[in-house]
Amino acid sequence: MNEAIFTTNNLWLLVATCLVFIMHLGFASLEAGFVQRKNTVNILFKNCMILSIGLLTYYAMGFNLMYPGADYAGGFFGFGGFGISMPEGAAGAIDYNSGTYTYYTDFIFQAMFAATCCTIVSGAVAERIKLVPFLGFCILFVSISYPITGMWQWGGGWLSAAGFHDFAGSTLVHAVGGWGALAAIILLGARKGKYTSEGINPIPGHNMPLAAIGVFLLWFGWFGFNGGSVLSADPVGVSLVFVTTSLAAAGGAVAAFFVSHLLFKTHDLSMVLNGILGGLVGITAGADLMSPGEAIIIGAIAGAIIPISVVFIDTKLKLDDPVGATSVHLVCGLWGTLAVGLFGSKAGIGQLWIQLYSTLAIGVFTFIFAFAVMYVLKVTVGIRVTEEEEEKGLDVSEHDMNAYQESEKMENYSLAVK
Repeated sequence: MNEAIFTTNNLWLLVATCLVFIMHLGFASLEAGFVQRKNTVNILFKNCMILSIGLLTYYAMGFNLMYPGADYAGGFFGFGGFGISMPEGAAGAIDYNSGTYTYYTDFIFQAMFAATCCTIVSGAVAERIKLVPFLGFCILFVSISYPITGMWQWGGGWLSAAGFHDFAGSTLVHAVGGWGALAAIILLGARKGKYTSEGINPIPGHNMPLAAIGVFLLWFGWFGFNGGSVLSADPVGVSLVFVTTSLAAAGGAVAAFFVSHLLFKTHDLSMVLNGILGGLVGITAGADLMSPGEAIIIGAIAGAIIPISVVFIDTKLKLDDPVGATSVHLVCGLWGTLAVGLFGSKAGIGQLWIQLYSTLAIGVFTFIFAFAVMYVLKVTVGIRVTEEEEEKGLDVSEHDMNAYQESEKMENYSLAVK
């Protein structure tokens, strides 16, 4: 391997790592905008801790659980030991992974992905979950559940051997986070006042500009999420993924715009924002396989799914998801994974069947694991704040501070005057 090519590949992976890191700022901004003002600090706090927990647990055991080594190829489980240790000399550098990047680059790029799955859960359970039990859930979810199912495919496990294709994680990252979110909101219950005898009471987010900024940051970071998953600086591969990723996001936005208007007779910004994210999630499994036209179709179908799924989950299942995480990451993640069998160079009945049973296997394992962990927490330490704490807001009850000091003072002054 030419040293200049090795350096270029390694540098691109590190740049992509920085872009994926920016996605955590995007998630924090999006979730903060979609919740009530009184819960803003809580959302930001959780996102800071999730990233930190993700890095530490992935260092401690997650990386070697997800990538246990060639001895476990085709298996269901493997573990390479605790901590990380870079092979000495060229083995950890130019000779590592066919000379495309170093051992440390491999670790830090994958670690940024690991924290994302719990960030997805964070938004879904917003405004009523206890902080410490949630962080405990994240430790177990990121250190055990996510790496095991990741090993099945990216670590050379049984799904990889079967021919499953999930380029950057429509299932392995996004649907995994979505399954965790679904299990959590089932056990947690809806926010106080959401479902009443008179019907469903919408609880709008407090800062749509912040939510929009979050989506643009996520779109920006997705160039690293998908582009970095080429795992080299290959000009053709990276440029194709940039194009398919962007076109799918655009298709998702436009489709969500039309479908949400048909359903609600208004132009709903939150639906378009989630439509963009749905398109991004949808293309992530096959961004390396699709033509630009196919990427638009996949993104558009994902965007059209968003308002339909949000309404179904909210009104039919009566599951309270403040940010629409289950629709964006679970439903669109499943769609994007199946799309690999319908579009692109791998399309075919055989591949579609592989995609279907693979994503279902991952889903069953993840849902059972997340449900079991959250249930144990619920019956032991409890996972939900009291009604009084929820009414007051988690910023005050959990953190003893407000996100907007001047606004709070003006509100209190107005109440006093009245």
